Formats: sequence, structure tokens, C-alpha cells
Amino acid sequence: MHTHKVGIIMNGVTGRMGTNQHLLRSIKAIIDQGGIKLSDSESIMPDPILVGRSAPKLAELARRAGLPESRVSTDLDAVLADKYNQIYFDSTLTGQRPNGVRKAIAAGKHIYCEKPTATTSKEALALFKEVSSAGLKNGVVQDKLWLPGLVKLKYLIDTGFFGKILSVRGEFGYWVFTGEYEKLQRPSWNYRKQDDGGIIVDMVCHWQYVIQNLFGDIKSLSCLGATHVPARWDEAGKKYECTADDSAYATFELTNGVICHFNSSWTVRVDRDDLLTLQVDGTHGSAVAGLRDCKAQALAATPRCVWNPDIDSPIKYKDGWVRVPDQGVYDNAFKVQWELFLRHVVKGDAFPWTLQEGAKGVQLAELALQSSAERRWVDVPAL
Repeated sequence: MHTHKVGIIMNGVTGRMGTNQHLLRSIKAIIDQGGIKLSDSESIMPDPILVGRSAPKLAELARRAGLPESRVSTDLDAVLADKYNQIYFDSTLTGQRPNGVRKAIAAGKHIYCEKPTATTSKEALALFKEVSSAGLKNGVVQDKLWLPGLVKLKYLIDTGFFGKILSVRGEFGYWVFTGEYEKLQRPSWNYRKQDDGGIIVDMVCHWQYVIQNLFGDIKSLSCLGATHVPARWDEAGKKYECTADDSAYATFELTNGVICHFNSSWTVRVDRDDLLTLQVDGTHGSAVAGLRDCKAQALAATPRCVWNPDIDSPIKYKDGWVRVPDQGVYDNAFKVQWELFLRHVVKGDAFPWTLQEGAKGVQLAELALQSSAERRWVDVPAL
């Protein structure tokens, strides 16, 4: 068995997302399964080195991940200088990301990073051009494409279940406690614009790649952002003013005529099947997908609804939907994309989710902020 050992610099994984999704549930899970099997005689084995500012935090995280002490460092430059490390992964704060990515490009490392890839589309596109000019492989995390619910939804689209798709309604969000009496579920910087916070910046890049990959290219948008909760309490229990949007109401017009509307909020209580639901309506059928499941209703099973508010509805609407069956075992969405990127680096397998795609997400978030500030529709130019 020939094993390709791939050194991966993981910068900024002491945060919630970096620890849970990228290190423990992706890279460690790949190591625990014996690597990525390419054939009976060939495999890929990731070998991460954790980089950050706090040596104690890194050491504790390495212990949790079962990594040796030698695979921890607070010296990014030294780690980049080591030719053994082939990939640079960045999940630091968005404003810091371009600095680390540019250092890694200069060191000849392949680039894989979280979104948003930069705070402006100009810089995000510049990063893509720089990494491409250097001849390096690159990618951006677009994890929601591999969620089981969206995989099932994509199957329905590909098999023609919907007929002509008419519209998409997305509902995302949950109640994030203010921190006054309860423990926070999200870091306080999310609610400060000066720290690159805000739900438009955070979530519109997700909606960009979900819409583009499932439903079509975006032609124009209208977005209204709101800061519904004006004050919160930070990790130290100190009250602060919220300067970033905590909710966004966006409508996207696609080039193929489909209309997508997405509500995103950290100030909503959940009365739906999941934290994210997408309802897709078409001429021949409809479906509602969550993070892990999907249900559908065909035209032939659609009830004849009659509006009569004076009586209880004789139709049990939820009974008319059928669960879309599993097509196999669904792995962690972040892990699936990590495996695809590692195959891309080692074997040259196709990987279309480049930093250019990440720049499109940053561009759409910028335009959404512009639309909200100017209170108007904005066209989305080709990037």
C-alpha cells in the first residue's frame, strides 16, 4: 500500500467551527478511518499541524485530536517554511485571512480556506488571481452542498421531479441568547460591524453557492438588513452595542426566471422542521429540505385547497408529503469536501469550488449590504 502523507497547516482551528467541523469531524475522522482509500494499493493520509497564538489552547486541542506535540506551533512562518507541509488551511477571522493566505502563496502552499475569503470582493478576487498565477491548487469551504437534505433536493432536481422550478423559499436561523442571563451560542464579534460581524456577511455567501449550484445564476437582488436586538453582553459579561445586522430579508432573481427568497435571522424562534429549510415549488411538484432530511409532494398528490377561514381546515396538509428516501450513507459535509480537496491536491481530481467561487460569495454579500443601505434592487455583474 502506497500512502500519500499530506502535511496540512491548520491556522485558526481553536475556534468553534475550526475545532468541531474541520479538525475533529473532518481531518481526525479521515485519520481514524485509515485515510482516503484511492485503490487497493493507494491512499491519502492527512497529517495536520495546528497553528495559532495560544500554545496552551493548541496543546489541549492536539490532545483531543490525538496529535503529537510536534504537530503544534505558534510560529506560522516556520511552519510555512517546512516543505513537508503542502496545504495551508485558514479559519482565522475574516479580516486576518488574506495575510495568512498570501504568506502561504509565497511559500508555495496549496490553499483551502473558510468563507468569507476576504472582507471585500476586490481582495477576494485578487487572492484567487494570485494563487492561480502561482500555479497552486485552491478551494473554499462550501459545506452546505453536501448536507444530506440538500443532496436529496439535488437528486430531485436532477431527475426532473419539479418540472419547471418556479420559486425557492429559504428560512434560516434561531434565537441567539443575548448573554445577559444565558450562555452565548455565538461569539460576540458576530454582532459588531467593526469586527466584520453581521448575518449578511456571514450567510449571504452561503446562499450564493447554494443558489448557484442548485437553482441557477443570480441576476439581481434586494436585501433588507436589520439589527433587531440593539445590545448584547460579551464573553466577559460586559454589555455592548450591536452595530451589525442580526437579521436579513433577501430576494434573489435568477437569470432563468426563478425567484429565491431567504430569511436569515439570529433573533427568531424555531417552529419548523430544522434550523434551515428550503421549500422548492415547481409545476410538477414541491419539496422541503432541511439539513438532513427532505420531503416532497407531487402534482398528483397535491390537495385542492379552498380558502375558508370560518371553519377548521378539513385537509391535514402535512399528511400529503412523502419523505425522500436515503440514497446511501451521508458523511459529514465538511469531511466530504475535505476528501475531495485532498484528492484534488494529490491526484488532480476536479475541484470547481475555487477561491473564485469564494469571491462570488463575498461579492453577493457586498451587494446585499449595498441594497440594504440604499433600499433598492441591485444587479449582480459577472465576476
